[in-house]
Amino acid sequence: MNFGKANKYGIINKQTKKGGATFMFGEIIGAISNFMYSYLLIIMLIGVGLYYTLRTRLVQVRMFKETIRVILEKPVESGAVSSFQALMVSTASRVGTGNIIGISTAICLGGYGAVFWMWVIAVVGGASAFIESTLAQIYKKRGPHGSYGGPAYYIEAALGSRGLAVLFALALIVTYGCGFNMLCSYNLQSTFAALSFYNPDTTPWIIGAVEAVLVGYCLLGGGKRVIKATSTLVPLMGVIYISVAFILTIMHINLVPGVVGRIFAEAFDFNAIFGGFAGSCMMFGIKRGLYSNEAGVGSAPNAAAAADVSHPVKQGLVQMLSVFIDTLLICTATAFMCLSSGIEPTKELAGAPYVQAALAASMGDYAKLFITVSMVLFAFTTLLGNLYYVDNAFAYVLKHVPGKTFTLCYRILACVLIFIGAGSSMGTMWDLADVTMGFMAIINLPVICILGGPALRALDDYTEQRDAGKNPEFKASKIGLTQKLDYWQD
Repeated sequence: MNFGKANKYGIINKQTKKGGATFMFGEIIGAISNFMYSYLLIIMLIGVGLYYTLRTRLVQVRMFKETIRVILEKPVESGAVSSFQALMVSTASRVGTGNIIGISTAICLGGYGAVFWMWVIAVVGGASAFIESTLAQIYKKRGPHGSYGGPAYYIEAALGSRGLAVLFALALIVTYGCGFNMLCSYNLQSTFAALSFYNPDTTPWIIGAVEAVLVGYCLLGGGKRVIKATSTLVPLMGVIYISVAFILTIMHINLVPGVVGRIFAEAFDFNAIFGGFAGSCMMFGIKRGLYSNEAGVGSAPNAAAAADVSHPVKQGLVQMLSVFIDTLLICTATAFMCLSSGIEPTKELAGAPYVQAALAASMGDYAKLFITVSMVLFAFTTLLGNLYYVDNAFAYVLKHVPGKTFTLCYRILACVLIFIGAGSSMGTMWDLADVTMGFMAIINLPVICILGGPALRALDDYTEQRDAGKNPEFKASKIGLTQKLDYWQD
């Protein structure tokens, strides 16, 4: 093997034979990722999204105004989780490193056209998100502190297959506990590369160790002040980041028409796409779009099930909007901020360096600090949030809340993976996240196709009541569901 050749990411692999096992693992994961997104998932994601876009009669467009109204509703019971709170939870899980570094990576490696295919995944994926979140509401479970649920629960309840439900829960555990958190750790440390003290041989491991210790401290009972501080700062930083992105785009508004033209021109350059699909704008756009908005993956339904609403469709609409906020607003802001800066994207700049270079063109050296601080805050809360998803999945698999010894062992392992992720290669970490996320989608997308009937009938019921001037209230019997549910009974 020649370890000195550039890989598909355009990055020189500097590993020696000593790192042969790592190199081989990266090659295997990369091959699986390419297969998934070249043949399987591109068909499934776009196919299911288009299918439900047609079956719901463009619910993304025709009920947009209703979605805004629903967000502002108060919960049915005082003190319960509102639609707005559920939206914030799911949006917070979506918004993070993928909106900054993921978009930069897609553009640098796939070209301008990747932005268009991210838009496509968001628009058609909105319909998939609507169906999966409506199903999560219909089949949600009653707990001591409110409702809970998600794909594992509607798979078991509606399909009667606990085996498949457990398989999905295990896929979620691997995705969020391993794939996503290792990538998040890598993305966080990569933002420090622009700073003068960064040494590629040692700094990633030092930062990874700090990340692992801080996350472990918070998970093992401490760090309440840290969590409280970041929970306050992250929304603020998110607003600041979006504002900066829009301001810088407006400052270079004269370049925007040319940017838009290149996005569409490259998006439909099918000779380039099919000549080398594994590195095409279509594949990178779909990969990074899915990683960012998670439509159809089966993560957001876990948040949707917690909301207290009078009708399941209300959460379907809310989670559909979350996809649009993530991709059509935040990701687009990042893309236009970078592409209108005058800095041409290259493979060498993939990731944080391109965003920092684009910002530096207008902000000077302050750009490095701004992106680094933003990423530290986004990534830290993402690392913690991902592991709470994992906790819930373990509770489903084990049929009870895990004991202290099991939880301690798992959380130590999670921190070790965070440490390893920081010092790994960019290509391997992105591929690992794509593969683990892909397995979740491969399970969830066929399931929502099979179970779509109740969600579609619920939509018809909702529309009928709204047209009659009522605030829709749901009863399972009205759409022909006779099985025993924890909620929605007559």
